[in-house]
Parts: sequence; C-alpha cells; structure tokens
Amino acid sequence: MSNGALELKYFSFGTAGKKVLSKSLAVGTKTGYRLYSLSSVDNLDQIYENESEDICIVERLFSSSLVAVVSLSSPRKLRVCHFKKGNEICNYSYSNTILGVKLNRARLVVCLEESLYIHNIHDMKVLHTIRDTPPNPAGLCCLSTNSDMCYLAYPGSSTTGEVQIFDAINLQSVSMISAHESPLAAMAISHQGNRIATASERGTVIRVFTIADGSKLYEFRRGVKRCVSICSLAFSIDGLYLCSSSNTETVHVFKLDDTKEIPQMPEEQQSWMSFLSKAVTASANYLPTQVTDVFNQGRAVASIHLPFQGLKNICTIVMVDKVLRLLVASSHGYLYVYNLDMEEGGECTLWRTHRLDGQVDVVDSPKPVKSKELNTTKMDKNIKAESPINKNLDNGPAVMLDTNHIAEECLDGTLSVTNPVGSYAGALKGHPSLNQSDADNHIDSLTDISVDRFKLNDDSEFPPVI
Repeated sequence: MSNGALELKYFSFGTAGKKVLSKSLAVGTKTGYRLYSLSSVDNLDQIYENESEDICIVERLFSSSLVAVVSLSSPRKLRVCHFKKGNEICNYSYSNTILGVKLNRARLVVCLEESLYIHNIHDMKVLHTIRDTPPNPAGLCCLSTNSDMCYLAYPGSSTTGEVQIFDAINLQSVSMISAHESPLAAMAISHQGNRIATASERGTVIRVFTIADGSKLYEFRRGVKRCVSICSLAFSIDGLYLCSSSNTETVHVFKLDDTKEIPQMPEEQQSWMSFLSKAVTASANYLPTQVTDVFNQGRAVASIHLPFQGLKNICTIVMVDKVLRLLVASSHGYLYVYNLDMEEGGECTLWRTHRLDGQVDVVDSPKPVKSKELNTTKMDKNIKAESPINKNLDNGPAVMLDTNHIAEECLDGTLSVTNPVGSYAGALKGHPSLNQSDADNHIDSLTDISVDRFKLNDDSEFPPVI
C-alpha cells in the first residue's frame, strides 16, 4: 500500500454480456468488498459496499446483482448473494480451500487445488466434479462468458503447459492443447467462446488456439526479458484484440488479424526487414525451427507504460464513451484508463486515474487527475448471520441454503435436501413454508409467475432461478 491508497486482496472485471462488455469492477479488501461501474471515463461509480470480513475472492455475474464471495476467515465456503436485496441465496462448503470461482449465465465453477466443481447456476446444484486434476495451487482456470459455447479450461499438467478443454454444458472433455513447454501462468477464452489465449511461466510468448481442434492461430512475442510473470490476458468483445499485463510496467495489445494475404509494397519502399523476411521464408527448410518461429511471431501493435512495476494487476479492453479503452486495475488500489488508437498504434495515452478506496480525488495517484464527484450508493451492508454447517470432506461440498436447511452430496453424486419445505430447493419446487427467511421470501418472489418481478433478459436483475 502506498500514498494512503487501498490495498486490494482480489479484483476482477465484470464478465461479458450478450452485446457489450460489462464495465464493472469488483474488489476485495481486508474489510469487505466493493462493486464499481465505469459509466464514463470521468466517473467511477461505487454501486455497492459490504463491510464484513477479509475477502479473498469476489466475482460478479455481468452487471447483475448476483455475486459470489469467499472470505479468508472461511476459505472453504462459497457464498452466493443477491447484493441488491441484501440476501444470501445459498452457500457451499468444500473439502479444501477455494482458489478460484468463475461464472456465466449457465454455470458456476469452483476451482480447488486438485478438483473442479461445476454448478448449475439456476439452482446451484452440483452437476459434475472433475477430480484428481494436476496440482493447481494458483487456482488457474477460465470459463467462457458465452453460455452457448460454455467451455472450461484448466491446466492439464503441473510441469508443462497443457490445457484441458471441458464442455461445461454437455459435461464432457473436448480436447487437450499442448500450448507451452513450461507450466501455464495465464489463460483467457474469447467472448465468442471459440478461441483461447495462453501464456507460460516464462512469459515471453503468448499463443492463441482454436478450442474446437486445438490448432494454433497466432503466436506473439511479449518481450525478451526473462522471468516475467504474466498477470492477466483478456480479449476485446469483438475478438479482434488481446491485451496482456505482467509484473513489469508494460501492458501489450496484440491485433488478431485474420488477413491471409498481405499487399506487397512498391520495390522502392521495401525495407531491409522485408528483404530479410523473404530470405527467412525462402530458407525456412534450412534454418532451425526455433529461428523461423521467432521471425514468424507477431509483435504488439500498441502498449502502455504503467507508473509502477512489480505489483499484481489485471487488464481488459472495453468501449467507454464510444472510444476503445484499455483498463488496468492494480493491487495498490488504482484503476487506470488509457485511450487506444488502433489505427496509429504505439504508446497509449493515460486519460484518467481513479482511486478504489472511496475517495473522490486522486491527488496522490502516480499521475494525478481530478475526477468528478462519484454517485456513491450505499446499499444494505448487513448479510444474514450464518450458523455452523456440517462438512462432508470426503464426498464433496455441503451446501447451506439457509440457517435451517442443509443439503449434502450423496454417494451417488446427487444432492439430498434434509428439509425441502422452506428451503431454497423447496422454493424452486414450489413447496410452501410457514417460517421463511428473507432469502426464502426472495426466492418465492422469483418463482411467483403471477407477478413479473424480474426481466430475465435484464442483466441488472438476472435471477439465479430457472
């Protein structure tokens, strides 16, 4: 932490919706979590703040009110909340520490060190468990934001850069991609769900593959420095650009150009590089594969230089105010907004810096820019008290639907609810209850077809029910 800024334990950009990338940011801190919305480059609105406990994971579904939270005090427990209602919908407990959570409109995936649990997000039932995966202490995995092409990717080896692709809808393995020689460090699936970008622990080469057959489409050289740790990879919503951030001060933007034929320049305009490229192409059969691969690697078309290095950060590319922007959130509590000029390329311009500690002014940021007054909305900070639950450490996760009803995974892999009447599952099935909690009343309101309380196509009110 520096200059009085907030030290972030966890941060994630909102996942993509059907048409546009959600310009939202969720951050976890020592005292709770906050949700932000970037309505314009000048305004970062804090839409929710929860002050409860030390948060290590917080993931929001699109721009909806559904949020998944894991705290350091209960690292094996996942809580799924409707933050606008102030309700905890359900919570699950697992045999080991939760290292990652990913979600889209169809599935919620929980990543442990040696297993993955796939939930149906509509009723939170465990549909499938991938057990005995290679050790994955970083919790590295990614889930397609496109629920129609709902692919899950996770490391297939702890010693090499193998990527396992799993169909989270049909619950079957798709392919294995040998992406790198070194273990994986970062992955990202395009919003169309048809491509995956990977980077290894070496951090010098980024590759893009088709998910369907595992063929390599692009190979980009991020730099020549050794021991670079890639922090994040992210596709633009249209899939034309890919950004990459690391523990260095440079963020790279690559263009995924599908043009097969490159027009030839007049002979008098050809440089020595074009001559060298032709020479390499002509002698490809005589040079070592490593040499020709280096000449064939693409380079970044744009880049930015952050005012810091050595800090964890994440990046994404979105449209804000009808202009393509590159957003970078850092662990020392700042959000940087850069303009992307993809016609000119080159160095990008810092447009705005926002603090993530609730302060309006950013006078103590590395590049101070005064922002407009935030429209901060304080929501209900009270989360329903929890009672201890039984944990079955051998048979998978136990789920608490409210303080009185517990469901556990049975030996056959199904979920049994000890008392469906008045529970979350009971509400989904239409069972009445004489003594319902706030969460149960909320579920009843969602399942009451006589009153149209939610618009299923509205991201802001996407309910976790069928």
